[in-house]
Amino acid sequence: MVSKLRPVRGTRDTWGEEARRATHVVDCFRSVCERYGFGEISTPIFEFSEVFRRTLGETSDVVSKEMYTFEDRGGEEITLRPENTAGIARAYVSEGMQQYGVVKLYAFGPMFRYERPQKGRYRQFHQLDVEIIGAAEPEADVELIGLAQTLLEDLGIAGRVHLELNSLGDSESRAAYRGALTKYFKTFQKVLSEDSRARLERNPLRILDSKDEGDRQLLEKAPHMSDYLNAASKAFLERVRAGLDEIGVAYKINDRLVRGLDYYTHTAFEFMTTDLGAKGTVIGGGRYDALIGQMGGPETPGTGWAAGIERLAMLIAELPALRRPIAMIPLGDAATLKASAIAYRLRGKGWYVITAFRGNLKKRLARAAKNKARYAVILGDNELAKGVVTLRDLDSEEQKEIKLAQLETELTAEP
Repeated sequence: MVSKLRPVRGTRDTWGEEARRATHVVDCFRSVCERYGFGEISTPIFEFSEVFRRTLGETSDVVSKEMYTFEDRGGEEITLRPENTAGIARAYVSEGMQQYGVVKLYAFGPMFRYERPQKGRYRQFHQLDVEIIGAAEPEADVELIGLAQTLLEDLGIAGRVHLELNSLGDSESRAAYRGALTKYFKTFQKVLSEDSRARLERNPLRILDSKDEGDRQLLEKAPHMSDYLNAASKAFLERVRAGLDEIGVAYKINDRLVRGLDYYTHTAFEFMTTDLGAKGTVIGGGRYDALIGQMGGPETPGTGWAAGIERLAMLIAELPALRRPIAMIPLGDAATLKASAIAYRLRGKGWYVITAFRGNLKKRLARAAKNKARYAVILGDNELAKGVVTLRDLDSEEQKEIKLAQLETELTAEP
């Protein structure tokens, strides 16, 4: 039984410094989203499996290989969410959000995929997510990319990341490109990997994401998306580029950057880094104008992005310093009871107060110093008898007795 007292493969416990990093990412994200006028949404961590099958496609790796799907006690087939967009799109329809026009939403939380665990990627992982639903204008894409850039700057990691941008075109351009890819890869059908041969029949764009070395060599001479963009698609891309140039967000065009699902249109982008080992995506997104219609809702344009909290947290060089606490050090049972009341009052007024439950004065002072406390409030039998406390400055090591009623005015740490 003891051997089972460990996390399931691909999951992990997060605490201490690592938990602080994740919380800092979420706090920065929430702050940026609110400054951009986005509202928070929280969707269930599981949905009817059909929600993901309709959006991700039966043939996608996520649906065919990675989803955690099960039958619940009521006989319903349920899936733990592998990503957030499908659930938010479902909520947009089921909650009647179309009546509000353009809706700007942000979300964060755990996702689940059964895949090989690797650095920064787990079977239970956590994502940030932003969506603009109802806006067909390229300026919505620019705003989302600007939001991502602001987040990276606030986290202090913008210099470790670069933006790659592409256009997937409208449905007409995409169909033309899909035909060209099919014609090209059929010439090499016998040497394609098994996965890519299956993709050739169902969705040739997904061959562009192949990790097989033989497939990668064939990609060097494969047709480029940019050669199949019609005039409307080129104009959309130029408006996105002009918007990014205007706000000062640097990017490079990567016309191998694609999204394999048919509901994606026009803008696709990824913020990439090489600082986590192999080249990897930190933030990825794009426009999905056909998604909600494909789900059975009204034809509604949308655009969004997602980011891995774990990966963002790993890129942060140094976290902001914590507020320095006040250490409450009672000595004796009577003092412990009184100190609890003092700490309660101080916390209620905004001070950061830490306490310990055992140890002599020397050990408690050492623990306070380790926690970078600014002051120690020492309370023993002598102090109780006189109605005072000993206030020790842990930086200068000076201390003095003060009346208990004067404690709050003596503390120079800001609440």
